[in-house]
Amino acid sequence: MLRKLLIGFGCFEIVRPKPVMDMCERIGLENPDEAELRPQALWGARLEGLLFVWLLVRGREGTTAGSALLGLAGAVLVLLPQPVIELSQRVVYENTDDLELKPWIEPAARALGALYLLVVVLSMRSDEATESDEVLPEIEPKSTA
Repeated sequence: MLRKLLIGFGCFEIVRPKPVMDMCERIGLENPDEAELRPQALWGARLEGLLFVWLLVRGREGTTAGSALLGLAGAVLVLLPQPVIELSQRVVYENTDDLELKPWIEPAARALGALYLLVVVLSMRSDEATESDEVLPEIEPKSTA
């Protein structure tokens, strides 16, 4: 069920990245109305959604490079969020110096890193494991012979 929810989120992010970016701005910025996105920012969000969907749909058959990249990004976000926050602000926004970060930006970045790691873990699980989570196995009767 969680896999399907994350695939749905990834599809939404591919098709409509702007609402996702707006939500992230409201979560992380004191002044989200002043944020000036760079043109490539929406394509970066689409790429993130595409990577989520690719890994979760392909599972173990997916690319190990994509899993490694998302896993590394997740681990860095969990362990060292501040440098990633500063870098992402510079890459995503034209007016980085005008933006005021909310005090909970680091925990939010760590949560995003945990989400990345969750996607990697779910993509590594076999399809049989995810199906057995959703459907109870049948119990065979014991033989009396």
